Amino acid sequence: MSAAILSIGTELTRGELVNTNAAWLGEELTRLGFEVTEHATVDDDLDRIVTLIGRFSENHRVVVATGGLGPTSDDLTTEAAAKAGGVELRRDESVVEGIRQKFKAFGRVMPESNAKQGDFPEGADVLPNAMGTAPGFAITLGHARLFFVPGVPREMKHIFAESIVPEIAALAERRTHQVHVRTFGMTESGVAQALRGLEKEHAGLTLGYRAHFPEIEVKVRVRADSEAEAERRAESIAEQVRGILGDAVFGSRQESFAEVVGKVLRDNGKTLAVAESCTGGRVGEMLTRIPGASDYLLLDAVVYSNSAKESVLGVSPEVLRAHGAVSSETAAAMAEGALRVAGADIAVSTTGIAGPDGGTEDKPVGTVWFGLARKGEPTITKHRKLPWGRDRVQTLSAYVALELVRRAVLGRDFNLGER
Repeated sequence: MSAAILSIGTELTRGELVNTNAAWLGEELTRLGFEVTEHATVDDDLDRIVTLIGRFSENHRVVVATGGLGPTSDDLTTEAAAKAGGVELRRDESVVEGIRQKFKAFGRVMPESNAKQGDFPEGADVLPNAMGTAPGFAITLGHARLFFVPGVPREMKHIFAESIVPEIAALAERRTHQVHVRTFGMTESGVAQALRGLEKEHAGLTLGYRAHFPEIEVKVRVRADSEAEAERRAESIAEQVRGILGDAVFGSRQESFAEVVGKVLRDNGKTLAVAESCTGGRVGEMLTRIPGASDYLLLDAVVYSNSAKESVLGVSPEVLRAHGAVSSETAAAMAEGALRVAGADIAVSTTGIAGPDGGTEDKPVGTVWFGLARKGEPTITKHRKLPWGRDRVQTLSAYVALELVRRAVLGRDFNLGER
């Protein structure tokens, strides 16, 4: 049962907006059991939109199209759908009145241009939009059911969940199941190499890989004679994947890396202090995105200057003069200072040169030192040389710092070598 996604808007084809809608819809349709075989993005050109609607309706059972339902002259989706179906547009005055009342509720008068959002191809089913002014609509062309929704992600997701899923869920074959395994610390090629041959061992298995820096996600998708059998086998194979990839595995589809680290801290009754220089607060920001982070995070000290390292964490001026801010000794002193100041169980530190300037021959851009201090344990430090520019150096450094914390709590080794 194939499905396709059509994204409409010149702002997408020009790259002015990132098309997150297509990725989200593709994943949701796959989860429902559809084979999503085609994505297309088209500009605000009536004839090109009509052509794609026609082609998609001939080749797919379900089509979801986003964008082009607004009140402006370049919003052409409704007109294109009517033209593709060979029908006229009809105005639904009840929809127009609903839009007018939404404006009134905010103390505003509806511009007359918004009235066009009440126009639909003759025979279309209106899909209510509680999150915005533009309703969606659905039409049938041949054997295909086509759904048209706004391009605003919040509105699109609401209409999809409330109106589209209830209609199409029964159409999917429901003979597949997919499990997501998220990893950190291995390259995409390294993960693929480790799992080579697995698809030949298991009939109906397809492995997919998604690189979302600095994580690699493995998608274990199994097709079987029934949904229950597909789920059972996918879970079993995913467990095998976890065993092969070992410590690199940190969670499943819904779990962020920081959320997993926070859960490990909470479950083990440990508290954490963070001392950041080159990461500029990124470690603490990742942790505090998660509700309840105050259960385990006691301190996040962003100490960019040497004077701040001295006054806030008690780093010795002699250490800084003798070894520099970017050094094993300073990383250790920062972690130990954070541990002492916060009274935490564990402290981690980052100090480095994120770039683009500031590097030397001995300490090039991308040089980062990490410190890990624990109550009653010797302090350890780790050194990495990270490529790819300032933002990625900071992001990857934050992940490495959190990985050190995770391993410390779980009692695992601290080998962070590339794999």
